[in-house]
Amino acid sequence: MTTLTTKLVPRVAVGSLCNPLEVGANRAPAAADELARRLKDAGCEVIALGPVDTPEKSVAAGQGMAGQRVHAVALAATSWFEDYLVLDLLEECRVPALLWSLPGMETGALCGTQQLAAYLKQLGVPHRCVYGPLESPEAGRQASVFLRAAALACQLRRARIGFGGCRVAGMTEVSANEIGLKKSIGPRIVPLDMPRLLDRAKAIPDDDVRARWQAVVQRSGCCKVSAADGLDSLKVYVAVRELVDKHRLDMLTLGCYPHLMGRVCLAASLLADEGVPLGCEGDVNGAVGQLLLARLTGQPTHNTDWLEPLEDGTVVFTHCGSGSFSLAERPGDITLGPVRLMDQGVCATFPAKPGPVTLVSLLPRGDGYQLALLEGEAVPTTMVFPGNPLRVRFPQPTPRLIEWIFTEGIGHHWMAGYGHVADEISQWASLCGPSLRLLRPDC
Repeated sequence: MTTLTTKLVPRVAVGSLCNPLEVGANRAPAAADELARRLKDAGCEVIALGPVDTPEKSVAAGQGMAGQRVHAVALAATSWFEDYLVLDLLEECRVPALLWSLPGMETGALCGTQQLAAYLKQLGVPHRCVYGPLESPEAGRQASVFLRAAALACQLRRARIGFGGCRVAGMTEVSANEIGLKKSIGPRIVPLDMPRLLDRAKAIPDDDVRARWQAVVQRSGCCKVSAADGLDSLKVYVAVRELVDKHRLDMLTLGCYPHLMGRVCLAASLLADEGVPLGCEGDVNGAVGQLLLARLTGQPTHNTDWLEPLEDGTVVFTHCGSGSFSLAERPGDITLGPVRLMDQGVCATFPAKPGPVTLVSLLPRGDGYQLALLEGEAVPTTMVFPGNPLRVRFPQPTPRLIEWIFTEGIGHHWMAGYGHVADEISQWASLCGPSLRLLRPDC
């Protein structure tokens, strides 16, 4: 089996810009090296370009970048420079550009960056400009956010989502606009044959999954299901995992409600730990939201419904029990039990752990998509719902958030990831262009 990872590592070509005639050009080699070092320390994979100060070097740098499949280019401006140096480079390799203007009264570095940014804006070329010394923490933070967003955009453009079965009848909001999704965000939908998947699961011998089932039971605090149901759930996991490998899927969703409820939930829990989100209820859009958060946070995510606001201002989110075991506040609280309503299969139920969280809700709109974005703080909770309850406190008053959801036409599915990554998501949304509308509460 392929080992997958959710770790996001921006691959960045790094150099500097200058005009040899101008004051400050002599610091271009050192600036290119220093920027490369700092970005590497920040978690980027770096391809060194050195100083770019002639059209010939610009074209050569762009051609070299194209062969390395970089996610972005980062260039430190040390003096005034001709805008065509960057334009020629981007003609060879069209990627988002980070322009870092270094201070200097006589250098004209900021002027050069401003004139280039004006041109790139008119051309619709994705870019981000920062100003300050290379040791500036704030400029470094802005640069890191932009480069992570660029890497995310590149990964999602190449992502594949498996879609098995159908979306829930009467839940029209989760319908995918396949062309709009490709245009706005990038993932390609791969249809999966559910009867064949279930036939394959049925054909797997019990002995092939018995040891794995025992390992799952040992990781839980309590098991309330039969061995037969446990083995069936592991067979479904194996059959799904084979499809992940066969089609090189980054995520998938299965039409579980109502007849497959419980039979696919454990597969979702286990695949989450392997970096492959499995969304519920045939919700392609929700699965994309999960992958978005998993890539940025490097952790499994929650697939939830917005359920109920509590008197203290917090909100409870949850689904039936398909979360990674790592999302539990205490491993001893994990209970393996049948799914609610249908009383079949295996779900891992537990209260979710506390911590900073980012939540997204993705829906199609016309020929594009909209993404609703929230940040909050998950707080300890009890088993107020038989699933994976996540209790979140938001900085905004809950009644205003509910009104915002109604006003903007935001759906009921919310994907939640641990960590505050709204800045990266906002930058990524801007890279997607006007076909993706970002929604954030202004209250």
